[in-house]
Amino acid sequence: MAKKKAGGKVRQGGNVKGKRLGLKVSGGEKVISGSILIRQRGTKFHAGSGVRVGRDHTLYAIQNGYVAFKNSAGKKTVSVL
Repeated sequence: MAKKKAGGKVRQGGNVKGKRLGLKVSGGEKVISGSILIRQRGTKFHAGSGVRVGRDHTLYAIQNGYVAFKNSAGKKTVSVL
């Protein structure tokens, strides 16, 4: 019988894949309804007109148009015009 539980090495298991977060479209780019604009953790960017927030804080377009970024009072907003 073992005197201690088996424990793995601390140095192992550190190679984790990235989550592919960040901007998926640029300002002025044409998008269609349902297109993902930004994948993020938390609300670094806020939804403007024509944009909705998914349950994992992903911003996506709800109408066809062109992407516009706006920064006012330190609050970054993304809209589809």
